[in-house]
Amino acid sequence: MKRLLPYLKGYGRDCVLGPLFKLFEAVLELLVPLVVARVIDTGIRGGDRAYVVRACLLLMLIGLVGLGFSVTAQYFAARAAVGFAARLRHALFAHLGQLSYAEQDRLGTSAMITRMTSDVNQIQNGVNLTLRLLLRSPFVVFGAMIMAFTVDARSALLFVGTIPVLAAVVFGIMLVTIPLYRRVQSSLDRVVKAARENLSGVRVLRAFRREEEEIRSFQKHSETLDADQRFVGRISALMNPLTYVLVNLAVVLLLRTGALRIEAGLLTQGALIALYNYMSQILAELVKTANLIITLTRSAASAKRAAQTLALPTGMPEHPEISRERQNGDAVRFTGVTLRYHEGGEAALTGIDLSARPGETVGIIGGTGSGKSSLVNLIPRFYDVTDGSVTVDGVDVRAWDPSALRRRIGVVPQNAVLFRGTIRDNLRWGAPDATEEEMREALALAQAAEIVDGKPGGLDYMIEQGGLNLSGGQRQRLTIARALVRRPEILILDDSASALDFATDAALRQALRTLTDTTVFIVSQRTSSIAHADKIVVLEDGRARDCGSHAELLARCPVYREIYDSQFKKEADAS
Repeated sequence: MKRLLPYLKGYGRDCVLGPLFKLFEAVLELLVPLVVARVIDTGIRGGDRAYVVRACLLLMLIGLVGLGFSVTAQYFAARAAVGFAARLRHALFAHLGQLSYAEQDRLGTSAMITRMTSDVNQIQNGVNLTLRLLLRSPFVVFGAMIMAFTVDARSALLFVGTIPVLAAVVFGIMLVTIPLYRRVQSSLDRVVKAARENLSGVRVLRAFRREEEEIRSFQKHSETLDADQRFVGRISALMNPLTYVLVNLAVVLLLRTGALRIEAGLLTQGALIALYNYMSQILAELVKTANLIITLTRSAASAKRAAQTLALPTGMPEHPEISRERQNGDAVRFTGVTLRYHEGGEAALTGIDLSARPGETVGIIGGTGSGKSSLVNLIPRFYDVTDGSVTVDGVDVRAWDPSALRRRIGVVPQNAVLFRGTIRDNLRWGAPDATEEEMREALALAQAAEIVDGKPGGLDYMIEQGGLNLSGGQRQRLTIARALVRRPEILILDDSASALDFATDAALRQALRTLTDTTVFIVSQRTSSIAHADKIVVLEDGRARDCGSHAELLARCPVYREIYDSQFKKEADAS
């Protein structure tokens, strides 16, 4: 929680005034039993109606002033808690957005969503109740005990014996439930993950008729969460009945002792009622404390998870020992590259040596899982190599400032993602200051001009979240245009034309040839998409099996020949 305290900065006044007004309310509450005792002993016993009326008016005044203190305290506590939660949520969102691909893979999307929603809400509730009750409840408990001594010291000894026993019950249950609430949050992560996968892949589920299986799987995760919550709930639920039993036993002993002392003339009836009221106040406050502790245990588990997330290193580690001087004239060079993902087992890439000069087009092809995307993701340093090096303009990518490196690179990922907004807004992700002429030029190169011309509003046509109001091919062409707007020195097309028909794909390849100053990497499953490339790298099981032109690979590379033959009918044997 210490790591999260800076997000309360600026709410210091609220954090002081909230508990302070609650203490004012508590002081007034502790005075009520004394006033009631006077009403009984002086007003009722003496038959002084005027005194009773004055005392009742005083009780009403105390109630109204206490209500004002309570509302004021709630205002300041809520202000601090909501402001703190807003800052923490923004900080988590910003931090998660800066994590490297490796850290994001390790954490998982569902866990990141849970951190910013459920966990932050739990922490907000914890802060709110802490400011309102953390000082007030102990103050009332010990204040009631002290006030009981001012009424009758011998009877008040029951308070001294009861309070430690109650504290042991409360804190014992708290220590048991804290780790269990952490387990509940982990179960919640799994439920969120399952829900997210099902909702994002609903079309695939229906296509393969897997609805029933996924419903059963989701039900299993939900039942696990339900079982965990029930288990910890039952333990937490022991707190209230146990405290009630202990306090009521103390009340029974108090009434018995008080009755004997009244009979002996050592205690008045009003004093006994005051002692009983103080014991009732202790019971009420311990119930509040029990609920507070339950909330705080959940908040503590959530706060720890949020703090661990904020402690994750952002970006990629710096390597000051790596030379920043230009070493050769290659635009990109891979030297002995090996890549192993976190907990990924075998290496995804092994011993890759490859170079691309400025203006060259490099095709990358291979079977599914051969490492094509892994290879190109090393260029903008989305992942770090395990061994070897990747250089851009002769400088190791680990020596580049990540922002400066990625400004030189245009990336079109496999998954064509568009954001809610106009086409113009989406294109300006590539270059915020792009003119309309530059956007039109990029659209023409990406074969997407006809998309814009055919939509009402043109560049101001509104795209729905994820581009759901566009076809797959339209989304791909617009994402290519978005990358081209920034006029990158290196363009990476990661299987980004898979939804295009052959004619559009051919026109796109022809347009890309006009980018004579741009080094282009094309990852594709189609040999037709990379046949024009200056060099083609054939990957198999994370290794570069061969590298050459289309004609050379057809003649000498069995892997490439097999891919080609699987896509095109064999012509009659030329021989």
